[in-house]
Amino acid sequence: MWIGIIFFICLEGVFGAGTDEVKSVSVMEGDSVTLNTDVTEVQSKDQILWMFGPQEIRIAELYKQSISVYNNKEKLQMDSQTGSLTIRNIRTEQSGLYKLQVFTNRGASYKRFNVSVYADLAIPIITRNSSTCSSSSESRCSLVCSVLNVSDVTLSWYAGISVLSSISVSDLSISLSLPLEVEYQDKNTYSCVINNPISNQTTHLDISQLCHTCEDSVHCCGFTEAVIRLVLSVLVGVATVATVVYDIRSGVKRKRREQIHEGSVFEK
Repeated sequence: MWIGIIFFICLEGVFGAGTDEVKSVSVMEGDSVTLNTDVTEVQSKDQILWMFGPQEIRIAELYKQSISVYNNKEKLQMDSQTGSLTIRNIRTEQSGLYKLQVFTNRGASYKRFNVSVYADLAIPIITRNSSTCSSSSESRCSLVCSVLNVSDVTLSWYAGISVLSSISVSDLSISLSLPLEVEYQDKNTYSCVINNPISNQTTHLDISQLCHTCEDSVHCCGFTEAVIRLVLSVLVGVATVATVVYDIRSGVKRKRREQIHEGSVFEK
């Protein structure tokens, strides 16, 4: 029994307490991030090993004050004094679990870092959810906010600072759309916001541009209806001109007939 207790104490001394702790790190794609060892100063016989991914692939090591970088040498850099690892120009594919092992004359310990790399956010686009005119009797305007090729984001509609609705996604390269209905004469300030844990993009809604009835402006109508209106206007104009021309020609013919009739009377 005592042997088992002593063995457990030895293991705890070797691997240290709190080894299950994982530190979360978030960073934008293209930035640099440093994973700290919390070692004050590396001694001559200390060994510091960095590994990446579920297969725990060795990526960098400091042993007897000599640094070895096994891959991505243009991106990875170890601090010779502390053993901390810096990843330059980090990309989304370098997201994942980084494991640190430290061996000193006092024992061994390790830490884990869950690194999440976020790509630049697209700007949300607000469009009207209908391409046709709305009659003056309709009181609401249907809108939709959309973003393309995003991952690990939340898309939300706001009225002022209050969230009206939202949708979240963790998949890679997906397109999101979120509808909203507003009153035509609504004076509230609406905005569509996309965000991840470290950044956001906002598009403000201009109700006067997207939400108005056909009586307000011909520009609110759909393309097809606008063309129909234009054609009808042209046809009406042509018909009017044709009527005027017909009346003029009829008047000329009638006058000629009268002149001929008057001439025949004088001949008698």
